[in-house]
Amino acid sequence: MSRSAHPAGPRYADVLPEGHYHAPPADLNALEPKVWAQTVRRNADGVVTVGGIDVTQIAEEFGTPAYVLDEADFRARARAWRTAFGSDADVFYAGKAFLSRAVVRWLHEEGLNLDVCSGGELVTALSAGMPAERIAFHGNNKSEEEIRRAVEAGVGRIVLDSFQEIVRVAHIAQALGKRQRVQIRITVGVEAHTHEFIATAHEDQKFGIPLAGGQAAEAVRRALQLDGLELIGIHSHIGSQIFDMSGFEVAAHRVVGLLKDIRDEHGVELPEIDLGGGLGIAYTSDDDPREPHEIAKALTEIVGRECEAARLRTPRISVEPGRAIVGPTAFTLYEVGTIKPLDGLRTYVSVDGGMSDNIRTALYDAEYSVALVSRASDAEPMLARVVGKHCESGDIVVRDAFLPADLAPGDLIAVPATGAYCRSMASNYNHVLRPPVVAVNDGEARVIVRRETEEDLLRLDVG
Repeated sequence: MSRSAHPAGPRYADVLPEGHYHAPPADLNALEPKVWAQTVRRNADGVVTVGGIDVTQIAEEFGTPAYVLDEADFRARARAWRTAFGSDADVFYAGKAFLSRAVVRWLHEEGLNLDVCSGGELVTALSAGMPAERIAFHGNNKSEEEIRRAVEAGVGRIVLDSFQEIVRVAHIAQALGKRQRVQIRITVGVEAHTHEFIATAHEDQKFGIPLAGGQAAEAVRRALQLDGLELIGIHSHIGSQIFDMSGFEVAAHRVVGLLKDIRDEHGVELPEIDLGGGLGIAYTSDDDPREPHEIAKALTEIVGRECEAARLRTPRISVEPGRAIVGPTAFTLYEVGTIKPLDGLRTYVSVDGGMSDNIRTALYDAEYSVALVSRASDAEPMLARVVGKHCESGDIVVRDAFLPADLAPGDLIAVPATGAYCRSMASNYNHVLRPPVVAVNDGEARVIVRRETEEDLLRLDVG
């Protein structure tokens, strides 16, 4: 739904028309399983627990706001992807969704590879013990220093994103006496059904080399001629938060068509094809994501069918789930502060975080669920908007949801499915401190990314 705009930006407080939001759920205390981490429960006292620990204990020990991550859930989802694709394919976790050294170690132990797209992500991966050969390096504008560090470390692949980068990587690799394994990222002209800012395969955007007009074919010609490069495959990524597999079918058809052209022109059958990530998760009860085994079966059949038609050997498939692994494993725990009822409209519920810990609602119009988690309630539902503490009218965490009418300052509420992109895109707007990431597992909780302090802020401010 479009909103009217004025010079200061969207009018976030516009009243929603009747029928825009759903009717309140029958039971406000119920927790929709598909939007919460697997170990989340509401105990006999009405308090929500995760990993065997209740949220009031987490709030007392670690403070709020806090990202609370279910380690058992993360590991189970990673294993499900690894098992679904088996030994004949590669699963690269997209580190941009959320990366920390603990996460890198979990990925290593569960047998997943890692996709990074900056020097910071690369150093995090290497410092936590991820073997360099299991790392892929992405990015549309890698610096010479980032490329040099990646080549020196021996990363398993660099995904080339432009004609300039083909030459740049080849020159650096040759100067270091290495032959770097690379893929070429192409844009296939498929626009996934997603927000404009996270659709990545139509031609009019910054990623990749267009298939249209023969540009991708020319990129292949250049890469095959350079001694510093070993071209191992083609990369395609069509967007994010995707539920419909039809876009992958069109993308695979076009990528395989390019592989056929490469064989016919150069006599080379490239051994790999990377179909990217972007598979969606459930943020609300309306979302219906596919399971990893369904995705693996669909992608394998699509690529196999296209290669058979082109009389090509089926290449090794790679996929890059990030959000699909970490997104559902975490929720953000907030304490309720100001509650402001507006008669005939809605109630504004202010929490102790906001757009500094979750920019996605303001940036993408992302939708989330929310629940009262420090107690159960039999009160009537009230239409609420959960907002943050920042000096910005667009500081919205959950645009429209139903919460109990007896909600009070000091209550704890939680927003599920915040494992992906929330901590990664967190900021210090208004000099608010970024929250910690607390991992819970089997009755124990520990900080894996600590809360920022005022000393951290001042340390960077050199005066």
